[in-house]
Amino acid sequence: MKKVTVLSTFCRYLSQLFKKLLNFVTMRRLLTRVINRVLLSEPFTPAMGIEAEIHSHGRRKLVVGLGNPGMEGTRHSIGMAVLGALASRLGVADRWRGDKNVSGEVIVSEVQHTHVVLLRPRLLMNVNGVSVAKAAAKYGIKPEDILLVHDELDKPLGKMSIKHGGSARGHNGVRSCVDCLHTDVMLRLRVGISRPTGKTSVERHVLGRFSSEEQKVLNSVLAQSVDLLLSELSHKDSQQDSQSPSSPAGGRQAAQKRKDKERSASPAVDSAAAQS
Repeated sequence: MKKVTVLSTFCRYLSQLFKKLLNFVTMRRLLTRVINRVLLSEPFTPAMGIEAEIHSHGRRKLVVGLGNPGMEGTRHSIGMAVLGALASRLGVADRWRGDKNVSGEVIVSEVQHTHVVLLRPRLLMNVNGVSVAKAAAKYGIKPEDILLVHDELDKPLGKMSIKHGGSARGHNGVRSCVDCLHTDVMLRLRVGISRPTGKTSVERHVLGRFSSEEQKVLNSVLAQSVDLLLSELSHKDSQQDSQSPSSPAGGRQAAQKRKDKERSASPAVDSAAAQS
């Protein structure tokens, strides 16, 4: 009888703990949404000069490297590293400039007659979507022409893939973008960073820097990530979903209809991943 009572008390304690944890996560997401709304309500300055020109000339796309400002070089900010590598490949790495109107750093370039805006948000990862939404509005870019580059825990380092829309899958930066743009149709380049091993927490892992062993693969990861980006940016015709781009369901449907393009940065890493 005593064992039953102890078990019942333990289960009740676990239930209460779970409810508190659920409430904490819910409140944090709600608070993030409120911050998104407040930051998006700031006055907007129309585009001028070359920025205004891309509104009326040809196709245009926005490529965003998600991450945390001041924490470049960490796993969580690998999206920014990929964007830096893309800028170098395009020969415009010296053209980054701060733009307070989009809360980020931008470069306006061109890839095969397509105007391309590169964006590195200067806001924390959890509210990166504010910067993305502001840039999309400033340059007149539709959500389906936005490509987000971000880290992916569920892929080993050395693996990357293009994902067509769908849920944020637990990534706070992507969730912020979905919330601020009111749709999930944005393409994503997911760059694997692997999950932590041993007793290392996920938070400590993603905010940490790459180890010396990981650094050996990193250059190849960046190079092949840029290859994937340029392949997407070079497509002549962007595919349209059967549902409205402004509908979150449109992104989910696109994700179901299309298979992810996946690439491995090195055969050695690929074979290691296959064994895991």
